[in-house]
Amino acid sequence: MSFSDDPAHTQTLSRPLQWGKQLMGAVTFYTQMPIPHHWPMSFEGIARFAPLVGIGIGLLLAAADWGLATVAMPLATRCALLVALWLWLTGGLHLDGAMDTADGLAVPDPARRLDVMADSRAGAFGAMIAVVVLGLKTLCLMDLETLRWVGLPLAAGWGRWGQVVAIARYPYLRAEGKGALHKAHAHPVTDWLWGFMALMGLVGIAWALAPTAGIWLLAVTVSGGLIALAVGAWLQWQLGGHTGDTYGAIVEWTEVLLLCGMVTLQQWM
Repeated sequence: MSFSDDPAHTQTLSRPLQWGKQLMGAVTFYTQMPIPHHWPMSFEGIARFAPLVGIGIGLLLAAADWGLATVAMPLATRCALLVALWLWLTGGLHLDGAMDTADGLAVPDPARRLDVMADSRAGAFGAMIAVVVLGLKTLCLMDLETLRWVGLPLAAGWGRWGQVVAIARYPYLRAEGKGALHKAHAHPVTDWLWGFMALMGLVGIAWALAPTAGIWLLAVTVSGGLIALAVGAWLQWQLGGHTGDTYGAIVEWTEVLLLCGMVTLQQWM
């Protein structure tokens, strides 16, 4: 048997190709980036790439932030446009989940919460949460001075890492839905490890480029992991499991709370 006919060798060569297809599937699923539909992609097991997609979104936002600052756009306007771009890049996918989750948790009867969350119409609590989330993001970006270019990808990356942990760790409460695909193809250890390594790589690069901000980076890294885990655990405690909506809520609330933590930590460092 020739080396090229070796099944183990063939599997080794095909694995990066499969990862590439999954990455393209993740970009298509989680964003509105214009990926050509004829490109090969797979949607099975794409959750592991969610933190990497988040880092990419954050870097795009950081590039836009730099460009708008270069043309001397006022800070408040710049930050509002960044949040609008953030919302457009994700298609509102995660914010919609946060809104539905808020409507569900507002119902006193736990037995009715999932039914309320399944209703596509936004309720009063969902609308209020959308205002709170978008408003807090805008205000935090106005206050964020330390390493804005790395703060954005860290917030977006940790938010999606928390989502991956929830997919791997907690039960899924619906028989079908977008989240069911993620749960069906979850790998409990390797999925969250991929995102964790990507985030640690980003922190390492930032530390090398800005060693004087090392303590801030360390504090933000620890805070990001703890916030991501805490949000997922709290929703699990409230609902007894997760749905696609709560996965989106994890992303949004981790992003918001970590941004709040970043601007607070920069006052201490």
